[in-house]
Amino acid sequence: MEKIIDESKQGESLVLENKKENTRKLFIESYGCAMNFSDSEIVASILTNEGFNTTQRLEEADLVLVNTCSIRDKAEQTVRKRLEKYNAVKRDHNPKMKVGVLGCMAERLKTKFLEEEKIVDLVVGPDAYKDLPNLLAEVDEGRDAINVILSKEETYGDISPVRLNSNGVTAFVSITRGCDNMCTFCVVPFTRGRERSRNPQSIIEEVNDLWNRGYKEITLLGQNVDSYLWYGGGLKKDFVKASDMQKATSVSFSNLLELCAKAQPKMRIRFSTSNPQDLTLDVVETMAKYNNICNHIHLPVQSGSNRILKAMNRLHTREEYMELINNIRRIIPNCAISQDMIVGFPTETEDDFQDTVSLMDYVKYNFGYMFTYSERPGTMAGRNMKDDVTEPIKKRRLQDIVDLQREHSEIKTKEWLGTTVEVLIEKESKKSNIQWSGRTPQNIVAVFPKDNYKIGDFVNVKVTNCTSATLIGEAIGLSENN
Repeated sequence: MEKIIDESKQGESLVLENKKENTRKLFIESYGCAMNFSDSEIVASILTNEGFNTTQRLEEADLVLVNTCSIRDKAEQTVRKRLEKYNAVKRDHNPKMKVGVLGCMAERLKTKFLEEEKIVDLVVGPDAYKDLPNLLAEVDEGRDAINVILSKEETYGDISPVRLNSNGVTAFVSITRGCDNMCTFCVVPFTRGRERSRNPQSIIEEVNDLWNRGYKEITLLGQNVDSYLWYGGGLKKDFVKASDMQKATSVSFSNLLELCAKAQPKMRIRFSTSNPQDLTLDVVETMAKYNNICNHIHLPVQSGSNRILKAMNRLHTREEYMELINNIRRIIPNCAISQDMIVGFPTETEDDFQDTVSLMDYVKYNFGYMFTYSERPGTMAGRNMKDDVTEPIKKRRLQDIVDLQREHSEIKTKEWLGTTVEVLIEKESKKSNIQWSGRTPQNIVAVFPKDNYKIGDFVNVKVTNCTSATLIGEAIGLSENN
C-alpha cells in the first residue's frame, strides 16, 4: 500500500482513562480503516465496565486484542506477525495472558484461528462486541470463545465510546455500519454485513457531548456514509416497505450533516468514506451552506477505465465520475478531493491503466491512497477472475501513479501559497518541538511556530512555504471560531 499522506494510526495501542477500581489490564491495537479505531473505542468502553484498564505495556496485559483489517493480504500478514509477537510474550513473560482477534479478520477466518492454528483464545466479529462479557467468561473458564454473527441492527449507538487521550481535539462518530455495494474486489460486505444506519438523535447527543468535553472536530464514519438513511430502524433495502409517514420523516445523509452543523456551529465536521454512485449533490450543497462542514471529500474511484469499473461492479462510469467532480468544484471551488486507486485488477491492460492516468490528470487530486490489486478469498473477483496481471507490472503501474499523485499534490498544495488558512492545532510537529501541527478544512497538514497558541486552538495561518504534502506558515491570530 502506498499513501501520499498517511493519516492512519496503524498498530497504535489505545491509551484511555482508567478507573481506580479496575484490576485487569487490556492492551488493544487497531489496524486498517478509521472504523476499526472507532470500534476499538467501543470495545474499550465495554471492557472498562468489565473491570479492565488499558495499558501500553504488552507484557503486563491480562487481555490482548488486535482489531484487524482484511481489505488486503498485506494487512492480514501484518496482523499475523503481531499475533506471533503476542504469543511469544505470552510464552516467555505472562502465561496467563489471553489473546483475541477482533474485526474483519475475525469475521473472515472465524474458527481457523481457534481450531486449526490455535493461536488465539477469543475471536469476535464486528457486530458481536456487546457479547464480549459472555465470551470473556468462557475464556476465564478455560474454553475458547467465538462470536462472528453478522447483525441486521447493531450500530452501537447506545454505547458511549471511551476516547483516546492523545489530544482531546478530534474524534470519530460512527453513523452507519456495513455496505450494500458489492464491489467484486472487496471483502467488506462479507465481514461487516448489510448497511444499517444509526438513530440521528443518538448521533447528535454524541456530538454535543464531545463538544461539551472540549473536542473541536468530528469525523462522521461509515463504510459508505452517503447511504445513511434513518426512517425508524431497519436495513436500507427495507425502506421501500416503510410507511408514508416513515418516508416523510426520514433523515438522509445531507439532513444529518445539516443537523450536526446546526447542533454545534463552531465544531468542525468531516465525513468518510463516500461512494461516487451514492454522493448526491444535496450533500455538496449542504457542505457549501455551512462553514463548519470541512471542504474535503474522499471520493474513491478505484480505476479510470470504464471496462475495469464494470468488472469491479462499480456502479458509475468514468464520465459520471468526472461530471460529479465538475459539480463539486462548481459548488465548492476550494474543495479538496482525495482518492483510492487500484492498479493491476484482473485483465487490466496498459490502455486501461492509461485511462486511470488520464483521469488523475483531469482531476488532479489533493492526495490519494494507492494499491496494487490483492485477491481476497470469497469475493466475486477472487472466485471468478484470474489474478493475471504480473507483480512486476503491478509494481511499475503503482509507482507510476504514486509519482503522478506526488506531482499533483505539490501543484494543489502550492495553490495555497500567500493565502491565509484556518488551522486546528492537533499536536506538536513531528519534525520540530517548537512548531504546532494541524489541518485546514481541506484536510491539508500545516505547521507553524508555537508562539502562545495551544492544542485545540483555531488559528489563522499565513502560508509562506510548502512541501508536496504540508503547508508551512506563520500564525497571524486566533480565528473567530475560538
